[in-house]
Formats: sequence, C-alpha cells, structure tokens
Amino acid sequence: MARNAKRELFRFRRTILSHPNLASTSKPNTSSLSFSSISPSSSSCYSEDRTISFLKSCQNMKQLLQIQAHLITSGLFFNNSFWTINLLKHSADFGSPDYTVLVFKCINNPGTFCVNAVVKAYSNSCVPDQAVVFYFQMIKNGFMPNSYTFVSLFGSCAKTGCVERGGMCHGLALKNGVDFELPVMNSLINMYGCFGAMDCARNMFVQMSHRDLISWNSIVSGHVRSGDMSAAHELFDIMPEWNVVSWNIMISGYSKSGNPGCSLKLFREMMKSGFRGNDKTMASVLTACGRSARFNEGRSVHGYTVRTSLKPNIILDTALIDLYSKCQKVEVAQRVFDSMADKNLVCWNAMILGHCIHGKPEEGIKLFTALVNETVAGGSISPDEITFIGVICACVRAELLTEGRIYFRKMIDFYKIKPNFAHYWCMANLYAGAELTEEAEEILRKMPEDNDNMSFESIMWVSLLSLCRFQGAVAMVERLAKSFVDMDPQDFSRYQFLLNVYAVAGQWEDVARVRELMKKRRMGRMPGCRLVDLKEVVEKLKVGHFWRGGMKEEVNKMMECRRSRSLATVSKQLPWHKNESGS
Repeated sequence: MARNAKRELFRFRRTILSHPNLASTSKPNTSSLSFSSISPSSSSCYSEDRTISFLKSCQNMKQLLQIQAHLITSGLFFNNSFWTINLLKHSADFGSPDYTVLVFKCINNPGTFCVNAVVKAYSNSCVPDQAVVFYFQMIKNGFMPNSYTFVSLFGSCAKTGCVERGGMCHGLALKNGVDFELPVMNSLINMYGCFGAMDCARNMFVQMSHRDLISWNSIVSGHVRSGDMSAAHELFDIMPEWNVVSWNIMISGYSKSGNPGCSLKLFREMMKSGFRGNDKTMASVLTACGRSARFNEGRSVHGYTVRTSLKPNIILDTALIDLYSKCQKVEVAQRVFDSMADKNLVCWNAMILGHCIHGKPEEGIKLFTALVNETVAGGSISPDEITFIGVICACVRAELLTEGRIYFRKMIDFYKIKPNFAHYWCMANLYAGAELTEEAEEILRKMPEDNDNMSFESIMWVSLLSLCRFQGAVAMVERLAKSFVDMDPQDFSRYQFLLNVYAVAGQWEDVARVRELMKKRRMGRMPGCRLVDLKEVVEKLKVGHFWRGGMKEEVNKMMECRRSRSLATVSKQLPWHKNESGS
C-alpha cells in the first residue's frame, strides 16, 4: 500500500511541477496563490498556518494543485495525513473524481470520511453513476457507510435518473438504519422529485419529525419539476422561512413552464421582501423577459446587475444573449457575446440561434463557421444537435437549399450526430420553401420512430420556428402529424408537433381539441429540463415510465417496514391534504 501511495505521489509531482500554467511567471495571475513568503527558514507552525489559510480560500482546481505542489516540496504531504485528507475534501467539492481518487490512493487506511469524499466527487462530476460503483468496491473492502454516504449516493441517482439504482440505495439506507436522518430524508425527497415520483417524495416529507429549509425547498422543487406549479406555489406560501434558493426555484419554475409573467411578479415580490438575487435569479428573470419579449424590463434587470456589481459569468451572459436576441436586438446580444472572456457551447449556440432565427441568417452561418474553425484549430468546443438546428433554420430563411443539404449531411457523416425530429422538420421546411413538397413529405416519412435522443431544448427551438413553416401545405403536415401521434400515443413531443401545426394555421378549435385529448390520455412523458452542467445541453426527463417493473411497489414495501415509527403530524394546509379532504 505504501509503495503504491509513493508511486502515485511521484506521479503527482511530475504532473504538477511540469504544469505550464504553474511554472510560467511571465504574466501575473490573480487566480494563483503566492507561497513566496513561506521560506525554508520560516517556522513549521507558521508555514502550516499559512497553508491552512490558502486551503480555506482555495476557489478552483488550479489553486488546489499549487497548494499540493507546495505540500510535496515542503515535505508536509509525505509526513502528515492531515494535509492529504484536506486536499481530498477540497477536490471532492470541485467535482474532480480522477484527481480525488489519486489523492485517495495516497492515504494509508482511509476511513469513512475519505470514502465519502470520493463518493461525493463522483456525484458532483459528469460521471455520477460511478459513485455507486465505487461504493460497492469499498463495501467489499469492509467499508461501513454512514448517513453522509447516502446523501451523495442519492444525489448521484437523481442526476442519472436511474430509478432502479435509486430504489436499491434507498433499501441500503434502510438496512443501515440511517433512512430517518434529516440529511438522508432531504436527499430522498430530492431524488424522488427528480424521478417525478411525487407520491414517494410527499410520503418522505410527511414522515419527517423535523423539517429544515432544505426539506421545504426539496419538496417545492419536486412539484416544480413535475409541472405542478399550483401545488408548488401553495407550499411556497406556507413555508416557515425562505432563502434565495426558495425564490429561485419558483421563479425558474414559472419561466420554464411557460408563465414568464408570474416569474417577473415573484421577482418583484422577492425584491420587496429584502432578498438580493444572485446570478441564477437574474438568469431566470432575464430568460422570462426574453420569452415574453419584455425588452424594457429585461434591460432594467440588466441595469440592476450592473448597479449591484454582480460579477459577470457564463450563465448571466448567456441569458443576456438570449434576451436581446428574442427581443430582436441581436446586435446588442453580439456585443455581449464579444465581451465574454470565456465561452462554452451553450453561449455559442445562443448567439448562433439568435442570428439564425431572430437576426440575419447569414451572420449566424458566419458565426457557425468561426466555431468550426476554432474546433479545427484545436478548440475543445464542437457543434452539437442544437447548433445544427440553428444553421439549417438559417438556410431555410435564406433559401439556401444546397447549403442546407450539405450541413445536414456534414452533421451526420462528419460530426456523427443522429438527426432528430427538429432537424427533419427544418429540412422539410427547406424543401417546401423550394417548392419541393414531395421531397419535404418524404424526408418526414423517413424520420426514425425512435426520437429518445431528442432533448427538450430541441423541442423548444422547434416551437420557435414559426417563421419558416409550411405555407399552403397544412393538410399534408396535419396528416403527417397525426401519423406521428399514432406511432407513439404516449409521446408528448408528437402532440406538441400537432399543436404547433394547428397554431400556425390558426385552427384554434383544433388546438383546444388536441389539448383535451392530451388530458384524457394522461401523457406518460412530460417535458422537463435540468441543468447538469454548463457544458451539457438540457436533457428531456421521462416521468410516466419510471415505475415499470414493480419499482413503485418495492419502494412502498420499504416504507411499510418503518410504519411502526411514529409519523409526524403534518399541517392540513398542505395542498395534497386539501385535495384529499375535498374529494
């Protein structure tokens, strides 16, 4: 074990001391830490105190690597596991599982805290499913979990959306007797809320003998995710206290559910209550302004962020790009985009789609070319399905049939992106615009039935493509839309397609009829989205199909095992109690 630890340590040393960003001193960097005042002649106590101070103020992985380099060169890393464990804790907070595992291997006889740190790192990373894998590896080695272990495990299950694994972890918590711990119950409420299993989430909430702010925020967030804004708002109103997270849940919930007016109203109430919003608040409010084309209010919110010296970041700047684009101020959006120091795929897509749909399509194609050139030059950002929706839409608006065909084939052959409904729909519009109606109908008929790879973001952009829909071919599109519904009567997106067709044609009676049909059939797939990472596109959540295979019954059995415990009395003000008493 010691030999392996030393091997990993030397691997660290080679990596860090040769790191170009750490070795370079040609440019001052405010994100770097200075160890110049800690000289070999300094007392050991003083050196350790300064290192502790640096650890507490560490804000990113680069600074953490600098601290580790100092610990290695000063000999502290070798001689005291205190520093290794502290590095492990901070690396877990930054969601860097590979680095965390390397540090973990350098610890002799790691305890529960160390294992929990690695589980947390996996849960916070882009590979959350590995948290459960690592957990079972440690169980084989005799690891004894505690309540904090399951908090991270439930978080990883919530991110992956794996109900079977979530139920299994719930059973493990029951087996270890920690399922009634407050942090564990909060995590369970959040997990079942992410699954759309609000009956289980409410069951957990009712059984709690003590609830904190996280408990309330979790149950409200679950209702928001499931699309029940009415119940969410009722719960929000009776919360014993609020914080900024509580307001953000409601504001973003109304914005995503297509009710930006309520988002803005809540934001005003929040300001009157004395709360100061953070960047997520402002991003949600700006998104609401963009979706309702409220340019003046959006500009006021932008001014507020400047006056309050809210630090610019990718989330806020992307929301500004989206706002100004949808308010037909694409040139202002471009200035925001140009001023960004760091850009990811989300902001590139926002700006490309802004030009392609709301501005000059030729400018959108130019920006797409610039993105491709950066990728060819070694950049880490590559176009995705959303990017090509914008580019093909630009070809539709500019009537560039040949170019549109080329981009569509390039997406499939070069970027290996599987086209979804949005891409076929844009291509059909491209053919129809060139009066090639038969080709338009043919490409839609060839569309694969399986469109599970289509993100909710794609559906959102399709609904915005009313500028380039079929003209004078409503009957043909209606026929196709109905055939799509018949292929999968439980797929929400297919009904949304039919609704869009009728709405564009102004057939509002048919719109009402389809909506009524959707209510009767009780859609098994609801639209929803969650932001996993700024580098990832919003994913569509499937709600109705989660409880196949007897999972719901298994969860209920687990809950019955603990019925002997006294259940807390819950206020009759809760929305579901109102419904039961009224029935």
